[in-house]
Amino acid sequence: MIQDIAPYQFQNEYRPKPPAKEDYLLCYNGNRALVRQQDGMIAFPTFGEAEAGVDADRLYGDYTYLFAVDGVRYYLGSGLDMDFLAGDGEAAADGSRYVWEDRQIFRNAGPKHLCFAGVTGWQLHRWYESRRYCGCCGTPLKKDQKERMLYCPKCRQMEYPKICPAVIIAVTHGNRLLMSQYAGREYKKYALLAGFTEIGETVEETVAREVMEEVGLKVKNITYYKSQPWSFSDTLLMGFFCELDGEEDVTLDEEELALAQWFEREEIPAEPDDVSLTNEMMMVFKEGRDRER
Repeated sequence: MIQDIAPYQFQNEYRPKPPAKEDYLLCYNGNRALVRQQDGMIAFPTFGEAEAGVDADRLYGDYTYLFAVDGVRYYLGSGLDMDFLAGDGEAAADGSRYVWEDRQIFRNAGPKHLCFAGVTGWQLHRWYESRRYCGCCGTPLKKDQKERMLYCPKCRQMEYPKICPAVIIAVTHGNRLLMSQYAGREYKKYALLAGFTEIGETVEETVAREVMEEVGLKVKNITYYKSQPWSFSDTLLMGFFCELDGEEDVTLDEEELALAQWFEREEIPAEPDDVSLTNEMMMVFKEGRDRER
């Protein structure tokens, strides 16, 4: 999955240090990220490259530390005008230049550890951008030096990164799997049922509620599979397998889903990828590996 970057190690301990020339700047503009791409492989600008167009005192003095991968540190480039690197910027030895690419590039490009860093940085970028002022008194928030937290110097309100718990649900019925397609979204491929955990419920209760709300079915034997951070939507996904309990006729919530359909194991329209928990769970059932659990 997207977070499986071995042999590289993701180090998300909050240990801010002044950046060095070889450290990376992650720069975002809406849903776009500044990357250099060659033959499907991406690269991010370094502080050394940014020196050519950004005041050094601002570049190195007012930094926002994000995380490290194998000791190489990543920082947020928000507020820095990095357009000088794109278009007319100096090309790399391979002829590639920095361009603003849609964040979806992180699902398809390589190397994997840079894609994971890029989308994780985008999640933190959106949090910092949406948490500039205290929600209680309106005072500008400040960065804490000991943990990844923003605080209000006036009323002491604290803000932590936004993480939304959600479930991915593989509903099975003998040799069949229930698959769905979202309504009103750009993503048109088949998926599994999914939903966010609400206040006051366990994740197992979320599974039962979401299945009932979206397709009108009861389930039993709810079994946890594994989890995945999904920075594209600020989500911590938790995957569950469960079995149909009762009638199999679907009552579709047409506001959420375009369709929901039972597929025989051998006919499941999915092919392996190494990105999403949803795909892995579909392939686990398609290949019969759920029987080994």
